[in-house]
Amino acid sequence: MIVVTGATGTVGRLVVDLLLQAGQKVTAITRDPATAELPGDAQVVRGDPSAPETLGSALDGAEAVLLSPRAVGNATGRLPALAADLRRAVVLSAATVEFPAGHPRFHAHFRAVEDAVTTSGLEWTFLRCADFAANALAWAPQIRATGIVRGAYGAAATSPVHQRDIAEVAVRALLDDGHAGRSYVLTGPQSLTQADKVRIIGSALGEELAFQEVSPEQVRQGMLAQGLPEEIPDRLLGSLADYAVQAGPTTDTVERLLGRPALTFADWAAEHAAAFRA
Repeated sequence: MIVVTGATGTVGRLVVDLLLQAGQKVTAITRDPATAELPGDAQVVRGDPSAPETLGSALDGAEAVLLSPRAVGNATGRLPALAADLRRAVVLSAATVEFPAGHPRFHAHFRAVEDAVTTSGLEWTFLRCADFAANALAWAPQIRATGIVRGAYGAAATSPVHQRDIAEVAVRALLDDGHAGRSYVLTGPQSLTQADKVRIIGSALGEELAFQEVSPEQVRQGMLAQGLPEEIPDRLLGSLADYAVQAGPTTDTVERLLGRPALTFADWAAEHAAAFRA
């Protein structure tokens, strides 16, 4: 049996689906099963991974776990003690652990999770992901309303990774031998600026979209006015400032592990075009 934390997240939900398709028994941890909309074949358990005592017997018989640091928080080191049969952990980490960008406190959190798993006695695999292609959904309201994305650091360049690629690699690492002790930097196949991403979304829509440069402080104040905590603009703007100076990494790891080319941002945009249409 495999336990998935962050089961309703962008990657976790796909991992649940893929594991079930592979005939695996899956326990999906969620804080609110009533709204999770997870597959009926999964055992959906109410619990908070950041407070392992709420998980009850959810980890009984678990052989492997997908750990989402944002779901587990600082409780990573306490999980193995609650699961006698657990032997393998796959961690959704960040490329910034290996290629630092942005405020150090954010990638330090991912490093702390990795360190806790390394000393847990479990077999471990770290998936150090670039920014998700799905992060571009934050632009959808602007694109639907005006066809213009107003943002800072338009020249900031990363190689956004499709969530399906992350999920497929995660399932390989959860099920197959040969990944223990490995750290994989997962990116998309092409380095793109923010302006490039907006243009590609426009191509998927058959429209001409524009990226309009505004100051970082304007972006910060706009996000705070929406009620977002300060952590969100700090995380976003800190990384973009660094990627405007030096592009984020581009690797061929997805292709090497899956035996097919990594999905492109254009692939992602075509699949999600409906989210951007007025």
